[in-house]
Amino acid sequence: MSAEIAYPQPHEDEDNAPFLASWREGKLLLQQSRGGGPLFFYPRPICPNTGSADLVWREISGRGEVVSFSLITRPNHPSFNEEVPIILAEIALDEGASLLGRIVGADAASIACGARLELLTPEEARRYPLPAFRLAG
Repeated sequence: MSAEIAYPQPHEDEDNAPFLASWREGKLLLQQSRGGGPLFFYPRPICPNTGSADLVWREISGRGEVVSFSLITRPNHPSFNEEVPIILAEIALDEGASLLGRIVGADAASIACGARLELLTPEEARRYPLPAFRLAG
């Protein structure tokens, strides 16, 4: 990241505040209806599976696999200019939900569909405003 230009920050609201707070600690939380059912992403006030507004947050492992990915070579924000190519992937989490996330610390040529991923360590995670992953070791 450029020393002069900070990453853009996500808009925080009452629906995503627990998600963003947990990420700042290097953890990944997803929502679920209190009555059960699948975990889901993105944070929202009503479960898309059950229609319930009685939701709970669950900490998950942060492990999953690449479903699809894209290499971004022309970033939309100058804070990313020196980090290209940026690897953005659809990630199927082991707990069943999927999300878009960044893969860091990997050579773009080493990324493939089906590659196993894990969350960054809490120390590494502090740098990124949204969940970021690395190839599982």
